[in-house]
Parts: sequence; structure tokens; C-alpha cells
Amino acid sequence: MLTREARLGGCVYSGLPMPILIATPDNIRLAADALRRGELVGMPTETVYGLGCNALDEAAVRAVFAAKERPADNPLIVHIADMETLLQVAEALPADAAKLAAAFWPGPLTLVLPRNPALPLLVSGGLNTVAVRMPDHAVALSLIRAAGLPVAAPSANRFMRLSPTRAEDVEPELASIVLDGGDCRVGVESTVVDCTGPIPRILRPGGVTRSDLEVVLGHSLASPPESGERRSPGQYPRHYSPLTPLRLAEQIGEFEAGLTFGEPFHKLQIGMPRDPLGYAARLYAALHRLDKQDLAEIVVESPPEEPAWEAVNDRLRRASGDSG
Repeated sequence: MLTREARLGGCVYSGLPMPILIATPDNIRLAADALRRGELVGMPTETVYGLGCNALDEAAVRAVFAAKERPADNPLIVHIADMETLLQVAEALPADAAKLAAAFWPGPLTLVLPRNPALPLLVSGGLNTVAVRMPDHAVALSLIRAAGLPVAAPSANRFMRLSPTRAEDVEPELASIVLDGGDCRVGVESTVVDCTGPIPRILRPGGVTRSDLEVVLGHSLASPPESGERRSPGQYPRHYSPLTPLRLAEQIGEFEAGLTFGEPFHKLQIGMPRDPLGYAARLYAALHRLDKQDLAEIVVESPPEEPAWEAVNDRLRRASGDSG
């Protein structure tokens, strides 16, 4: 009989609690089988690596919440590969939501829609809404199609910790299998837009900008709610945090460790791109690298307060605990 490792094949890293597998067609099928059995699978997307489960299997959904130590009122995002699957999880697609889906799916945009009652209530944090997106990553789409079901997939990290944008940064105790699909292209989580009201509103900035959304809609987005139900992940004041305390500063000191826009003084300073897309793509990987160094703190030079930097600034403020 073949060993489990031999049957899986294509293992990138050995000696870990979970196998990290090159995303070959055979390994994608193995991961799809695992999803159908109710197991948790680490999957790449263009935003961050997700911890995927069968969105229609309440026991598997509970396992995701337990593995991440995630509060039950924090909804999961359901990932689909086609518009037909959308009908399994959402009851309706309002006109503005249809415009956004046509323009940005597949892509880093999540739409909050009326929930299909067949979807386990736990997926939506006990609400009658559901957060849905179609990822723009060939491995993620292939996995969802091979499994033949919608996949609920929060980021593959424990609650409030740094999201992984590389397979090796997925926390090893979480998944039975991790598919390695390379570094995530976008690098921060999806934009979440609530489409259940008369005017769509952003609940979480992300990979699609506010201005791009408003161009497609042909009108302005509504103001975000001041408080109330959490219809989206990523709305806690502290989130996306390294274990090492993170501090935002106008400039990093010569002997401090962290992220800089200038020339690094030493190896514990990481030079970051001056454009928001490049910065976002490198952000979490850079913080993971520093978080492994046993530092007293990580100092991050504050990016510009400009619309194009909205998602990056949101993540950094929450990582520092200064989002209020």
C-alpha cells in the first residue's frame, strides 16, 4: 500500500503537520476530495491564502471557526467558480450587484447579498445575508470546480493574525492539505460591498478601489454604517496583526526594524514599493518575515493618506490596533 505522502505526491515541504503540495491537476483533485469529505484545505487566491471548506456542510464550517478560533458572529466569504453556483448560496442578485459582478468577477471583490436559506446560518454569522466572491486565481477556480460545491474560505490564519500570501506562511495546524499556487498577486483581502440596501456601501476596502466601483455603478457609494451587524469579515478594530507589536511612524529610525520607503539601513528593515499595488502585494509577506525575528516591535512608515492607499492604510491601522 502506498503511504499517504506517496499518494499525495508533489510535496513541496516535508516534516510539517500538513503537506504543502504543488497545485498539479492530481493534487487539485485530491484537495477537492478532501473538501467533499468535510476536511479543511489551504487554497491560494489572488488576494490571500484561504482556509477552505464545503460551505454547505455545517460540520465543516464549524471546523473552520474552531481551527481559526474565530467568533461565530464573524461571517465567512463563500467562493464560487460560476454564476450558477451563486444561486446555491444567494437568494437574489440586485441590479447594482449584477453590474459589479459583471465588471469585477473573477476578481478581488466580495458582494454581500440576501442569503439562500439552504446555506448554513453559521456561514453568515447568523445573519440573513451572505458574502460571496469569484476568485481570480486558476488554482482556486479549478479546485472549486473539481469539488463541485461552493467553498467558504476565510484567510488561512488564526483569528486577528496576519493573513498568508505564500503557502509556507499558512499556519501548519489548520489544514489537512495546502495547495501551493505561488505568491498571491493582490496581497490584501478583497473589497467587500454590501448590496442589500438601496445604495451599495463598502464594508471593507481591498483589491478593488472605491473609484473603480463608482465608475461602474455610475453613482457614489453609500457611507459605511457607524455600528451594528458585522456583515463582513475584517471589521474588528484590531485585525491582520503580527504577534510582534506594530507601530506606525512618519519615519523609521536607523536602528529600528520594520518597513521603509527609503533605503534600508540593515537587514531588519525592508524597502517597500512606493506604489499602492506593489506595496499591497508585498505587505503580508514582509510582515511575516519580520514577525519571525523575535523583535520588540515592528515600525512601519505610514503610507500616503490618499484614496489609492485606502486598503493598505486600513490593514496597517488595524494591525497596529489604531483603526478607531
